[in-house]
Amino acid sequence: MSVDKEQLFRPRLAEADVDIPGVGAVRVRALSRAEVLLVRKATDLAGDVDGPRALVLERKMIAAAMVEPTLTEAEVGRWQNASAAGELEPVTEAIQRLSGMLPTSAKEAYRDLEADPEAEFRDVSGPEAGDDGRPTEG
Repeated sequence: MSVDKEQLFRPRLAEADVDIPGVGAVRVRALSRAEVLLVRKATDLAGDVDGPRALVLERKMIAAAMVEPTLTEAEVGRWQNASAAGELEPVTEAIQRLSGMLPTSAKEAYRDLEADPEAEFRDVSGPEAGDDGRPTEG
């Protein structure tokens, strides 16, 4: 079976609504592979994991994935400053889930495939993925 290459270029990014208690719902989408790589590259340059790097990661991820309302990175920064500590957590978790970036995403995809063999899924490797320099087993 051959693939029409134009099919490869059409966006296929899942979307979901996320409720922000006391505020309303926002709509987010999965990050594209290119966006995941760009976000990772930018955060690698941002410094320590718990300080500025986490802020940069969250800003870039949310700004890229927000469908409604659309937000710039600066606006996400304003939201970070105005919100309670856990308010953005459901938003980032939804983006990661839609993008296949959660640690459990591969297991969930496997379960989905077992339940429906015709289902489509993808796994975007986590930040710990890489070449450990050892020979491949098998």
